[in-house]
Amino acid sequence: MTDERSRSIIIAGAGIAGLTAAIAFARHGFSVQIYEQAPQLEAFGAGLQLSPNATHILRELGVLPDLLPYAVRPRAVELRDAATLKTLTAIQLGEAAEQRWKAPYLVVHRADLRSALLAVADRNDRIGLTTAARITGLQQHANWVEASVNSAGSVSEVSANMLVGADGVWSAVRNMVRTAASSRFTGELAWRTTIALDESAGKVFAAIGSSDSVTAFLHPRFHLIAYPISKGAKINLVAFTKGERIADNWSGNADIKILTQAMRNTSPKLQELVNSAGVWTAWPLHSVDPNGSWTADRVALVGDAAHAMTPFAAQGAAMAIEDAALLADYVANDGKLAKSLPLWERQRKERVNKVVRRGALNHLAWHAAGPVALARNLILKLRSPEQLAADLDWLYGWRLPDSSFVNDAP
Repeated sequence: MTDERSRSIIIAGAGIAGLTAAIAFARHGFSVQIYEQAPQLEAFGAGLQLSPNATHILRELGVLPDLLPYAVRPRAVELRDAATLKTLTAIQLGEAAEQRWKAPYLVVHRADLRSALLAVADRNDRIGLTTAARITGLQQHANWVEASVNSAGSVSEVSANMLVGADGVWSAVRNMVRTAASSRFTGELAWRTTIALDESAGKVFAAIGSSDSVTAFLHPRFHLIAYPISKGAKINLVAFTKGERIADNWSGNADIKILTQAMRNTSPKLQELVNSAGVWTAWPLHSVDPNGSWTADRVALVGDAAHAMTPFAAQGAAMAIEDAALLADYVANDGKLAKSLPLWERQRKERVNKVVRRGALNHLAWHAAGPVALARNLILKLRSPEQLAADLDWLYGWRLPDSSFVNDAP
């Protein structure tokens, strides 16, 4: 294998995972080529929560300066009863989070995060990006990997040291290296919209929620999360209900009555918020079994391609960022992929599975009813702010090894 090929990486997908991986590999001196099947880079979704375990990586990669002007540092996470609007507990964020976990807790629009990542990637001469290009074939050799790339109907062959599959829950790369795809519909829908604080829906929200915090309204049939984005000018709203499978893509059409019926017997003000918020988009929640294989010969899957998870721990983007940065570190520090990829996969699976379990616990607690809900409320009331924060140290306090990055960026 030529020296040029030994220091090159192919990445499928220019989402959060793919762009983070590109920047991290380039920081280690690799030449990176990203292939994105979309003709234009459009950000799907709305808001994202970026906890300190992710923002410390973005800081190391030089992304925070481009992101912070558009991000919001929420004051707290508040849990409220959806029927009474009573605050059940609050976890302090803001300066308290930064002091405890040594990095900021941010809420952002997905488009703003992608733009910040793109800005950093564009400034790096080691990173190339081709849109409207799909990886359609793969050949794995002893010392390199070769991918077939279809761009505007023309197929070419490209080779590199390894291929990173960062192409999401419906990953083509995963299908190439596994016997069968393992994405599945979870039976839940996410209902998303954004509202401006200076509009009528924003005024309704201001009467029941905190415009400087992450607020979760809890109910046995649904829960709704609200937090500021876009420099604090807008509020991201996302509600979760049971629902039927509507489409094998990120968003689709579903009857809003599914959401409004789930909200029966909740606060009239909360129902008014949902009705006044304009158009809601239903997103079917799909997951990928994290216990499947994430690596093959000179191939690694990161982010949703490896382990798409439900958003109930608010860690989807953070886990993708962790995956990508740590993968670059392992590959750079040990060029023997047959050794480094399994070690990376083993370490990441242990952590991702713990996050998945935390998300399942959150979902159970947030949808509790009857005596279970009463027990939940009592436990939350008895736990101090310090105890609530300490419960998250394992998650938000996670750090990459000190040797993860080298300061050789152009």
